[in-house]
Amino acid sequence: MIEPGNSTTSTGSGDNGVHATPLTAPLTVGVEEEFLLVDARTFRVVPAAPLVLATAAGLPHEVHPEGTRYQVEISTPVADSAPMLREELAILRRSLARAARAHGCRLLAAPSPVVAVEGPLHLTDDEPRQREQHRRFGALTDTLVSCGRHIHVGTLDVDTAVAVSNRVRPWLPTLIALAANSPFWGGRDTGHASWRAMAWSGWPSAGLPPHFTSTAHFRRSVQTLLGSGAALDTKMVYWDLRPSGHWPTLEIRAPDMSPDIDTAILQAELVRALVATILRDIAEQRPEPALRDDVLHLARWRAAHDGLEGFGLDPYTGAELPAADLAEALLELVAPELAASGELDHAAKTLGGLLRDGSGAHRQRAAFGRRQDLNDVLRHLADETENF
Repeated sequence: MIEPGNSTTSTGSGDNGVHATPLTAPLTVGVEEEFLLVDARTFRVVPAAPLVLATAAGLPHEVHPEGTRYQVEISTPVADSAPMLREELAILRRSLARAARAHGCRLLAAPSPVVAVEGPLHLTDDEPRQREQHRRFGALTDTLVSCGRHIHVGTLDVDTAVAVSNRVRPWLPTLIALAANSPFWGGRDTGHASWRAMAWSGWPSAGLPPHFTSTAHFRRSVQTLLGSGAALDTKMVYWDLRPSGHWPTLEIRAPDMSPDIDTAILQAELVRALVATILRDIAEQRPEPALRDDVLHLARWRAAHDGLEGFGLDPYTGAELPAADLAEALLELVAPELAASGELDHAAKTLGGLLRDGSGAHRQRAAFGRRQDLNDVLRHLADETENF
């Protein structure tokens, strides 16, 4: 079993040429959320993003286009606390949902459209970059009709972000299991709790990031992706975890999009507390435990397959453990940092609710099971999304 504080989060300062700057200010957090736009009657995706974004343009919030015209994205301001982040997410979601309703749409916080998208994809093809992406990667662009949640923790310089990234890697499977919310894809149950994690891994620049021996190694890895044609630009570095190319943050990209705000806040709380724990271990120069990448890859698949309700793998030993135990081990590990920020009660209560009531994937399957109707799944997702 993973031993919190022992086999997890020490990013030793200077280990293997990786260096980190000591933290001098409290960590901040920001979240990007991607949404699908669906017809309010049929729940099928509609390419209404330009209209919805035009309506939302007058709002004092950050709203953006995404890879297809079926999608919109929000970006929160930088937050110093979970309550502040929750307030910003609620304001943004409410405003965007109102703009969507004005055009006969509903906002869907879902990693996949659940049913197959009919006809050719409506890419955001007014941008030359999107046209080139479709030309080069062909059918892989079908997976662009999927939505994730990206959590940014800062402020971190690139050396520190690289160092911390090495020690967050073992927890990526647990973060995937906690957020698992895409069992249905293309009109069928995929047999996975997070099919988005599997589908997105088809991109040559996606999946687990390497373990970096230095910041120079990180930069070489990015240049290798660009030079090989696996990525058009640094925006296409789709790793589950990466130092942001635009902000002084570490960006966690692995989680599925989930409808309920409390789950979003739980993910942000856990990630920020994990980074804080790692930085404390850096200062104490704790050695980095050995990790087998083959086991970590298997742990990532098992998390995507089983989600929170099944089993996962200890990334260090490969031992099979209940996914709930791994989630609780993460909470236990970061509890001191959560307590220090006043977020422990919320995180423990929200995780307890997930373990009791089921993950997003479990709730989707329960909605389908009542009548064997995927429209019930879509209605459930839309209702949860708008439950602020």
